[in-house]
Amino acid sequence: MGRYLIGIDVGTGSARAGVFDATGAALGTGKCDIAMHRPDGVIAEQSSAQVWDAVCTATRAAVAQAGIDPAHVVGIGFDATCSLVVVSDTPLGVGDPAHPDRDIIVWMDHRAVDQAARINAGGHDVLRYVGGRISPEMETPKLLWLRENRPQVFDAARHFFDLTDFLTWKATDSTARSTCTVTCKWTYLAHEGRWDADYFRAIGLDVLADEGFARIGTQVVPPATPLGAGLTADAARAMGLRAGIAVGAGLIDAHAGGVGTVAAMGDAVGTVGYVFGTSSCTMTTTREPAFVPGVWGPYFSAMVPGMWLNEGGQSVAGAAIDHLLRLHPAHDRAADAARAQGQSLPEWLAGQAAPDAVRQAAHLHVVPEFLGNRAPFADPHARAIISGQGMETDLASLVSLYVAGICGLGYGLRQITATQAAHGAPVARIAISGGAGRHPRIRQLLADATGLPVDAAAADEPVLLGAAMLGAVAGGVFPDLASAMPAMSRVLTTHHPDPDSQRLHAARYRAFLTLQATARDLRGDIGAALRGDHDALHG
Repeated sequence: MGRYLIGIDVGTGSARAGVFDATGAALGTGKCDIAMHRPDGVIAEQSSAQVWDAVCTATRAAVAQAGIDPAHVVGIGFDATCSLVVVSDTPLGVGDPAHPDRDIIVWMDHRAVDQAARINAGGHDVLRYVGGRISPEMETPKLLWLRENRPQVFDAARHFFDLTDFLTWKATDSTARSTCTVTCKWTYLAHEGRWDADYFRAIGLDVLADEGFARIGTQVVPPATPLGAGLTADAARAMGLRAGIAVGAGLIDAHAGGVGTVAAMGDAVGTVGYVFGTSSCTMTTTREPAFVPGVWGPYFSAMVPGMWLNEGGQSVAGAAIDHLLRLHPAHDRAADAARAQGQSLPEWLAGQAAPDAVRQAAHLHVVPEFLGNRAPFADPHARAIISGQGMETDLASLVSLYVAGICGLGYGLRQITATQAAHGAPVARIAISGGAGRHPRIRQLLADATGLPVDAAAADEPVLLGAAMLGAVAGGVFPDLASAMPAMSRVLTTHHPDPDSQRLHAARYRAFLTLQATARDLRGDIGAALRGDHDALHG
């Protein structure tokens, strides 16, 4: 009798499920889209009821495609975006009261920028473990925003969950939180096994400390820990599975991609997991804590139990490329051509790019910080720069813009790895996962731009595989993640940096740093002038 595992991933726009065997081979997948309310570049909300329905639909589809007997599924693992779910007896929503179903503040929502700035100004010792500055994408600024702007919602909430922990609660009725979620996004100090009550009181969330943290988690367990009595009867019916299947404590989606890739060469240390999707995340595992300014962490047991993790990345990556391409006059024409071939526009453009395409884009530079800089500056106010663009409207110029954008992401990754290396967390290679980095040309451009080899996993869905590994451990197929990771993953191809392009990429990287620094200086100068005008008018 075969033993099967299910990995479930909830990304920004869809829920996906995959059925795997114990070797890591994918047997079937399913997908169901999720709607998002995004009226502008700041607000992003979703419905937890719709997310759960999408999870169940995707799971049933994956099992059907795999053609397996659901009775032989022994473990389930979940991962999801680091979004805030507010659970109340009567849903009130997190924004417009007319839409109580929208009870999720999505990870990319930046409504809490001011709250994050005030928290950072306090300089609490907890901030040492988030690279020195907390992000508005994390949960305590969002909780503070709710308390200050929607107090009735905050007060009525029974639970505040990271989306991953919401999913495992729906599946098992267990309110246990994963070390991954609360350590990386909620300021839980996993190396000490505690919340810091002084921090919550200092920032204006004293009520959570006074309650003994009951609404944000009093039981915190490592990823893959079996939860409750397994899958509940209600969840089993909805997912088309049997009750009692082991469910492991989950991971943030990027961390699942890390679990699914970084140990494919045998050891997670020395390999940075680069999860390239709507946003991008870097996952660097170390044996000892490394404090890197502007890079989140060090987090203990947040991805690989017993190890430390530094997490960086870019607030938008795939989404930045999509936005960049929409700015070009040839966008619609190229998008039509891509659709005709059943491809996404970035995938189609990657296929159009010649091996030496970076030479055609040599004087075109993109710093793709459309939604700020996540690392290494933790600056939500940073914005993108495009330099060297002319008035060309043909497809060739669109390809060049695309190549420059991918290189810009690569230089941002290079900056993160260099900053980490300078503070005790060096890496020698990149393990890539995520839908935006599938094309071989993209992987080669990233290898060339960073100067590091890029390993592409054999698994088509390494994030789903990472989630399935959680189920494998919870279900007893492997004793721990350290055993499951190398056993269920392997490298298919490695893209080595092209030595003939390194001089050009080094020069372009210097240009990237210069443009980035100049933009920061200009913002400071203009901001000072605006403040001066304001003071003169109101003095």
